[in-house]
Amino acid sequence: MFSLSLSQERLFHLMGTYALVELPEDKAYEAYRIMKGLEEKLSDYLERSEVSLVNQSAGLGCVEVSEETLEVVRKALEVSRKTGGSFDITVGSYTINFKRKALLSEREALRLVDYRKLRVEGKSLCLEERGMAIDLGGIGKGYAVQKAYERLKTPYGFISIAGDLKVWGHRRLLAVYDPIGKGLLAQGYNRKDLCLSTGGNYLRKHILGKENSLLQVTVAYKDCTLTDAYQTALLAMEDESVEKFLKENPQVGILILFKDGSLYVNPAFLQYFESLTLYPPAP
Repeated sequence: MFSLSLSQERLFHLMGTYALVELPEDKAYEAYRIMKGLEEKLSDYLERSEVSLVNQSAGLGCVEVSEETLEVVRKALEVSRKTGGSFDITVGSYTINFKRKALLSEREALRLVDYRKLRVEGKSLCLEERGMAIDLGGIGKGYAVQKAYERLKTPYGFISIAGDLKVWGHRRLLAVYDPIGKGLLAQGYNRKDLCLSTGGNYLRKHILGKENSLLQVTVAYKDCTLTDAYQTALLAMEDESVEKFLKENPQVGILILFKDGSLYVNPAFLQYFESLTLYPPAP
């Protein structure tokens, strides 16, 4: 493991929130440029981004996009298939066209959520019906962290955007927030390189999905794109589907805080830490 004595810590505004970057000297701004470049392609808040152009062409034709946009969409579709549609980036018909822009009725927006109507044709993306839209909010931050890590090729580092983070090449004390007690839910040092993604649906109510007993989910895994997407998917699943996902994916580390204050942690999650202390919320 490497010393952080020569590292440079910087805080950047990125993707509507803040990114904390700690990297070898002179690499922090390079990480920011990488992630900012991805935001300019993937953000549906930017009118001329690739995702916005795809959304504007829904039902009219396909739009050629960059390799990065193709990659994150392919990964999103893979997670959609793996989770039976619990994760679905075509939720943009609801989050963008209904809730934000009021272009559709709620009923029509919900009807248009269907990842099977998003096609990848060569280097192009095609949304089959007018009113459909892509929203990468449940995978984009993890993807940006992962791509920065892959391109930087530094021996050690730390990058986080909101609830998504990557640690590599060193040990670091990591903690998970407790939204019930407003303190810590878990704390420990990483045993190896990892991605960690934590999210809940208790603030903005931004995740469209089934009613379930989950309050907050933290996912630990080797790929930050997938930790982000799996965390979003689990929060959108009904309880039976959560149980099925846990059984079928024992290699993915999962820490769940339920609405009744109980905790679940699987063996894969524990394997990412040298020591992990859990602080169950008081009943």
